[in-house]
Amino acid sequence: MRIIVTILLIVFCSAKSYSSYILIPMDEKQSNHLKAYGIAYWILQNEIEIDWLLNHRGGSFMVKYYQKFENELIIRGVSYEVISDAQSNQIVEIIASPSSNTDIMRLDKFPKIAVYSPKSKLPWDDAVTLVLTYAEIPYDVIFDSEVLEGKLPTYDWLHLHHEDFTGQYGKFYRNFKNMPWYIEQQREFEESARKHGFSKVSHLKLASVKKIKEFVSGGGFLFAMCSATDTYDIALAGEGVDMVDRMFDGDGADPQAQQKLNFDNTFAFENFKISRDPYEYEFSNIDNNFAERGLREENDYFNLFQFSAKWDPIPTMLTQNHTQVIKGFYGQTTGYKKSLIKPDVVIMGENKSIKEAKYLHGVFGKGFWTFYGGHDPEDYQHLVNEEPTDLNLHPNSPGYRLILNNILFPAAKKKKQKT
Repeated sequence: MRIIVTILLIVFCSAKSYSSYILIPMDEKQSNHLKAYGIAYWILQNEIEIDWLLNHRGGSFMVKYYQKFENELIIRGVSYEVISDAQSNQIVEIIASPSSNTDIMRLDKFPKIAVYSPKSKLPWDDAVTLVLTYAEIPYDVIFDSEVLEGKLPTYDWLHLHHEDFTGQYGKFYRNFKNMPWYIEQQREFEESARKHGFSKVSHLKLASVKKIKEFVSGGGFLFAMCSATDTYDIALAGEGVDMVDRMFDGDGADPQAQQKLNFDNTFAFENFKISRDPYEYEFSNIDNNFAERGLREENDYFNLFQFSAKWDPIPTMLTQNHTQVIKGFYGQTTGYKKSLIKPDVVIMGENKSIKEAKYLHGVFGKGFWTFYGGHDPEDYQHLVNEEPTDLNLHPNSPGYRLILNNILFPAAKKKKQKT
């Protein structure tokens, strides 16, 4: 009996050593898409390269077999398949076929991630920090001080979420000006402005915006969601212009502010009109507001574009998913009017019926940026003081997958095919 058991163990171990690759499927057979990205990041932290199979089974991952990788997949509840070297080669051949809209990107390093966020607690969550934590991907929290002190070049990837770069405190004045969190945020921002030699918070934010622009120009990767997208461009366009009313900075806005905007400075948007009403919960007409959209939760969707994996690898990476149709979701900035988007910007997701872009990408200098409209992909209309989303209930969220595509993007290089 002992001899039989020994033989079986030898056969099993031999099979494992011969089955020399792990395939992490990212189609409908994956039990936890979000944690799969965390596994890919963890493998890179172990200094092992991993292949991203673009448009193959939802953007699957493939890596050489190691027992500790299989153990970690089991612990984190991520679906995987152990395949032989011959099976791996067959997949590579299929992907390399000129008739197949597929390609392989080699991930060779783990990106160092920074999240731009205030140190004080705010009454709303951040979709990116939620999913990074759930996927077990490490990140650092930085804010204006770190940005202005030149810390950005030590990172590969920067996230901006629900920030108001115009210096109007999110335009929450009308409904929340007497709330403790609003008062504390204003105090904190004004103190930071003085610390860095600025007389106004809007000047502090503009300085951070310009530093972030330098970061992208030098080769950094910028990802922004919600109001951090349009207010970023508004701040760039309004450099040197007082767009802020007296309740935010102590004096009135320039009545000619609109005419003085410089759209040459922006990343994504042009010819937009800023909101001059300090009580309006909008920054400009870039965003499609509730009345303009005319949609309800049950019919609010946007579609991802299908790109050529071999010729357009960057937008292909950023749109990897197990479905092309994504549920819509609101934010202070929900979606972008297509008529106000610059012609060189790549639209990766849109709702054609209302001419709204949801997911944008562009190049600036040596770096790249991505804007994603809305606040939380699994909370249709997130409210102030509402509980954060429990991602244990949404392990296969296609909307959250788009965020995580951006995490791995800085690690990718086109794999050289064998000849």
